[in-house]
Amino acid sequence: MSEDFLKNPLSLFDVKGKTAVITGATGAFGALAAQVLAGAGCNLVLSAGGAEALKKVTADCETLGAKVEAVNVRPSSAANCDKIVEAAVKRFGGVDILVCASGINKVQKIVDQAPETFAEVMDVNVNQSWLMARAAGKQMLAQGRGGKVILMSSARGLLGHPAGYTAYCASKSAIDGITKALGCEWGETGITVNAIGPTVFRSPLTAWMYEDSERSTTVRKGFLTRVPKGRLGEPSDLAGPLLFLASKASDFYTGHILYADGGYTAG
Repeated sequence: MSEDFLKNPLSLFDVKGKTAVITGATGAFGALAAQVLAGAGCNLVLSAGGAEALKKVTADCETLGAKVEAVNVRPSSAANCDKIVEAAVKRFGGVDILVCASGINKVQKIVDQAPETFAEVMDVNVNQSWLMARAAGKQMLAQGRGGKVILMSSARGLLGHPAGYTAYCASKSAIDGITKALGCEWGETGITVNAIGPTVFRSPLTAWMYEDSERSTTVRKGFLTRVPKGRLGEPSDLAGPLLFLASKASDFYTGHILYADGGYTAG
């Protein structure tokens, strides 16, 4: 370790002035990632399909002091992904961090789920992450200064679920595979590829699990018997892992899935 490092270990987590591209920026994790990196001093390129929601997230990040370029497209094609990266290069000169936060879930038992629905989940969760990593990776490789790619996995990439999660579990297992393979592929380039794998954390989709109704209390109590920390996740529980994977602190970590799950996958 260098003497400079020992004098200021917190500098390892400094991302000030870096340019971060975030897809799915209006979703629960995407909006959180945008605001965390805004507060940490990053320049932001935010991508999402919903124009009004994108304006709100953009304004929130600007309030935190970030310079923001909003791109109102989803990473649903190679051309769209190239457009997002080009916006980053044009406004900020390059790409240092990629956060792929786009994702959906369609809960149905396999005999009830249409093949088209399964394909849609795989497209949004897997294909679009692959396409975005490909586009951003090309730019990072051309820049020659490394980079950080952060994908969105889940505890469901490791564990099954009886409620009708074949599409979602398959998609997150695929993200885990991409994370490991791409971490190996880009290992010597200075680009790290890692994923965050949360369990239930507070969001508009899971807000009902945090309520005090009889149903919420029953479901929550049953779920928490399998969570060693004894509580559901909060957005702040994802902020630390995100900043770690986006910063120099994680330079020797690649191909990892970092489970932010209160110990759920450890049992």
